Amino acid sequence: MKTHPSQLNPKVLIVDDEPFNLKVLKQILQDNYRLSFAKNGLDALELAKTEQPQLILLDVMMPDMTGFEVCAKLKADQTTQNIPVIFVTALSDENDEATGLTHGAVDYITKPVYPAVVKARVKTHLSLVRAESLQKTHLELIQRLGRAAEFKDNETGLHVLRMSHISRILAIKLGFNEAFSDDLLNAAPMHDIGKIGIPDHILLKPGRLDDDEMNVMKQHPQIGADILDNSSSSLIQLAHSVALYHHEKWDGSGYPHGLKGDNIPIEARIVAVADVFDALTNKRPYKEAWPVEHALEEIQNQSGRHFDPEVVNALTDSLEEIVTTIAKWKEL
Repeated sequence: MKTHPSQLNPKVLIVDDEPFNLKVLKQILQDNYRLSFAKNGLDALELAKTEQPQLILLDVMMPDMTGFEVCAKLKADQTTQNIPVIFVTALSDENDEATGLTHGAVDYITKPVYPAVVKARVKTHLSLVRAESLQKTHLELIQRLGRAAEFKDNETGLHVLRMSHISRILAIKLGFNEAFSDDLLNAAPMHDIGKIGIPDHILLKPGRLDDDEMNVMKQHPQIGADILDNSSSSLIQLAHSVALYHHEKWDGSGYPHGLKGDNIPIEARIVAVADVFDALTNKRPYKEAWPVEHALEEIQNQSGRHFDPEVVNALTDSLEEIVTTIAKWKEL
């Protein structure tokens, strides 16, 4: 039976020009990790590319190429730049440690090494690698689930991409920090996930919906919220809010709850502007793309009615950056 990669011990590359040091580290780590070894910088760079270890233990004082130089080259190469590096060296001066961290290392172990210290540092940084990998997978699944709704609708994945980046730009312009703005970027694709639950004969109808059909269509925010409900993830909680409230209107005439003004969560107010602006400025099966100035005028006309005036002002003030974003992922 073939072994899945997740069942294997993590790979660790050990780099040192002294065979004795390689032997010591091998004895410490061999029971828990898959080890590979290099005695110089060139071999280390090649092994890092071909084997893609989860962690590199790197000596500093080596002939031909120092560990600092090796680390700099690793960080300059897209195929190896995300592999964490721990320097293992006899250099113990604070300036040496600072130099190592400046070159991109995540930690610094001084020789002679102590087994407990080496094991603890390696375990800690591999745990961080796994946590980062899980976070990336988490985000990718959210993005793909957001695209699932678009595949069923007449939209494209590019709309989701554009409106998500527009949402981030607006959040930054409104004074929110990078962390919230990045979370909104990743939550925004989920805004229409509830359309998965809308029957195709309504969702894909080319003409105007009658009152009964519109009432069914208006259920998609609640369906989306139900899909995303009761999550412990702050990102999913943000996506839940966006999905549920992005059709609410500033004057209280929106749906599903008829919320008004500041009672509508700010993330939903931001996504509402981003969603409509991108939809107006791009071609759809039922309409041509509007010129940017006409789309902006329409959004401004709806300020204080459909949209939060502050978010509309942020759109106006960020227009050049937003237009560049729209052009970057333009429909073919």
